[in-house]
Amino acid sequence: MSIEAYDKIRLKSGEIARVVEIYEQGEAYEAEIFRAGGGFSRTVGTVKQEEILSVFKETEHFLE
Repeated sequence: MSIEAYDKIRLKSGEIARVVEIYEQGEAYEAEIFRAGGGFSRTVGTVKQEEILSVFKETEHFLE
């Protein structure tokens, strides 16, 4: 399964991230990493393919 920009991913560390740039498909991605624990924080960093546990594929829903 390929990862696309703006896909949400779950890291093996348990954190959730959103891909913002693809450096090389199947190798590395730039992502916003959302960290919880004692508060909420967001950092941007490089995520390697081997750090990814799963990918959330979202679908578009139109508002009525």
